[in-house]
Amino acid sequence: MNKLTVRDVALRGRKVFCRVDFNVPLSGGRVADDTRIRASIPTISYLTGQGARVVLASHLGRPKGQPRPEFRLDPVAEPLRKLLQRPVRKVDDCVGPAVRRAVDELGDGDVLLLENLRFHHGEEKNDPRFAEELASGAEVFVNDAFGAAHRAHASTEGITHYLPAVAGFLMERELEALGKALEAPERPFGAIIGGAKVSDKIQVLDNLISKVDVLLIGGGMANTFLRARGLGTGDSLVEEDKVPLAGELLRRSADRGITLLLPVDLVAATALDPKAQRQVVSAEAIPPGWRALDIGPRTREQFAEAIAGLKTALWNGPMGVFEVEPFAAGTRAVAQALAASGAMTVVGGGDSVAAVEEAGLAGRMGHISTGGGASLEFLEGKTLPGVAALLDRGATLPPALTKGE
Repeated sequence: MNKLTVRDVALRGRKVFCRVDFNVPLSGGRVADDTRIRASIPTISYLTGQGARVVLASHLGRPKGQPRPEFRLDPVAEPLRKLLQRPVRKVDDCVGPAVRRAVDELGDGDVLLLENLRFHHGEEKNDPRFAEELASGAEVFVNDAFGAAHRAHASTEGITHYLPAVAGFLMERELEALGKALEAPERPFGAIIGGAKVSDKIQVLDNLISKVDVLLIGGGMANTFLRARGLGTGDSLVEEDKVPLAGELLRRSADRGITLLLPVDLVAATALDPKAQRQVVSAEAIPPGWRALDIGPRTREQFAEAIAGLKTALWNGPMGVFEVEPFAAGTRAVAQALAASGAMTVVGGGDSVAAVEEAGLAGRMGHISTGGGASLEFLEGKTLPGVAALLDRGATLPPALTKGE
């Protein structure tokens, strides 16, 4: 992690624009899952404890540049107050005269929550004028929204052209955990990759093949690899146009001596329906008209045995249609194997994270990423605009922000 962080900045009395990720699920006008809010608390608490004047900004949902009531951040304010154990003032916009007045009224340690950034088209367009208006009145920018770091938006990239930019603690943890897994893992290093489509994970697989010792492939995407091995797949989801690519990835893995495991048996059903007829079948004998919807018991055992031998493990994507109970056992088995392995485990992707949390195993994982798309692009080896825009370690801060001066 070669970026400056909040620890490197003199904060007392300084106005800090802090980009957080409060893109949380709502139900009945209340926050249904406060995981992302909780993840931001260490950074916000540090800022207030240092006497900073904190301005929090986030997006929520996809309002497409319109101030839609169902996407207001008001429901976030109350759980935020409780978690911080301090007052949080909420304003009804993120730019404009009323916001500037509210920022000017902040005292040391005060917290102001702005309205949804995506109520303005300038946010997603990375409009320089909008970015400059966001920055007006602030003296330093802290990015703690790893989940939005793959977007070059006004509040993640544009604002850094007007303010010195450093990482918050969540951003730091994400970059350190994912970066270490990819660049300096304790070996053996294995990746468990699932999900529906090869096309969603092509670049991840392409990047990981040059790094891992063990690769386990499950979920719907495994069907395309099984087809590449010449096996019939019944009515299972297969990306026919990606079969040659899957074959090439299999060849590359073999050339590198990677242990690559595909399912040897599967839970198949006549339809994606919990009441549909289902059976465990060999991966070599999926019946016509049947669909593979989860890995089978022998595959779970093989995957668990492989996971047990790892020192570093990275998991992205479910092993089946885990949101439908009869097809959840494979994903649950991987979560349990990782928890028991003792490996440094990094879990990314919304479905994998949900499975770990649903199984009550989150506390036994080394790192659970808060960034779905961002963690995926990081694993692909892409440069994230919101990260690239942060000041590198060793960069010179303005004298007023330099510690010891």
